[in-house]
Amino acid sequence: MIPNNFVPGENLLAGRAILVTGATSGLGRALAIECAKSGASVIISGRNQTKLERLYDEIEAIGTSQPAIAVLDLAAATAVDYDGLAKIIGSEFGKLDGVVHAAGLLGDRTPLDQYDVPTWCRVLHVNLTAPFILTQVLLPSLRKSADASVIFVSSGVVNNQRPFWGAYAVAKTGLESVRSMLSQELEGEPNIRVNSVNPGRMRTPMRAAAYPAENPNTVPTPASVSGVFLYLLSAQSRGIDGQYIDAQ
Repeated sequence: MIPNNFVPGENLLAGRAILVTGATSGLGRALAIECAKSGASVIISGRNQTKLERLYDEIEAIGTSQPAIAVLDLAAATAVDYDGLAKIIGSEFGKLDGVVHAAGLLGDRTPLDQYDVPTWCRVLHVNLTAPFILTQVLLPSLRKSADASVIFVSSGVVNNQRPFWGAYAVAKTGLESVRSMLSQELEGEPNIRVNSVNPGRMRTPMRAAAYPAENPNTVPTPASVSGVFLYLLSAQSRGIDGQYIDAQ
């Protein structure tokens, strides 16, 4: 069980290499900073080099372990790009102790009979296919860790199917199948655990796009829900595997 109101210590993730995708905005950015504050060597990944460099400077200013930058556009990445990232992580870190798939794409909030097909394919790819591919190529590095944690970022739409959520809801539902299957298939490898976390309502650009009339000041910040993620990335969560977890 995850303790209520978990507060991570500054050495919670010391000695751990953690990859965070979607690190330039929203939840990914918050988690990259919080992981660094907890002592992790953070690999920040995103599609915008300039934003990654700004985040790099911010994390470095905290005085923690120096982060690493991994530019990767999940919408356009090729097999060469994925393999290149995996090789860099393997050679520079020797192992990977955790990955948080925080990158995401909302897509259209329109009826299915009006949904733009190219957008549908792009949203499915970024939210479902890309995390699968990335996890697959990173498994060799995860297997070298004595205690590795894979976290897929989920959504409340998987348990509350409703209209107009289109490809986003389909992708997040499919991601739960990936999480469940992968956890079961790795059952014989207790050093790797696989979970998904629904962060709930957060003050992010994606939330603002989905609910444009909502007052953002009434919504929790991404940093305020980071505790569950940090707990799952830490050694304290050993034994928690194959679960869907609500952060709020």
